[in-house]
Amino acid sequence: MNTYSTADVARRIGVHKMTLLKWLWANKIPEPPHQTIGGQDIRLWSDSDLEQARKYKQSNYCKGRGRKKKAV
Repeated sequence: MNTYSTADVARRIGVHKMTLLKWLWANKIPEPPHQTIGGQDIRLWSDSDLEQARKYKQSNYCKGRGRKKKAV
């Protein structure tokens, strides 16, 4: 099983790290497990966590404005 940092996940799905953190803080995507390494509390994202973030982005994110896509 692969693990990723928050910055890695943001880069892989194509959003800024702060955008991803805002989604976490607003409970729009589930919080991945935390681990303390070298005194730093970090999130360890799994492949399934990454996929959930990617699915949320596809259905709710419009680049540039950060707003939900309008129905056509």
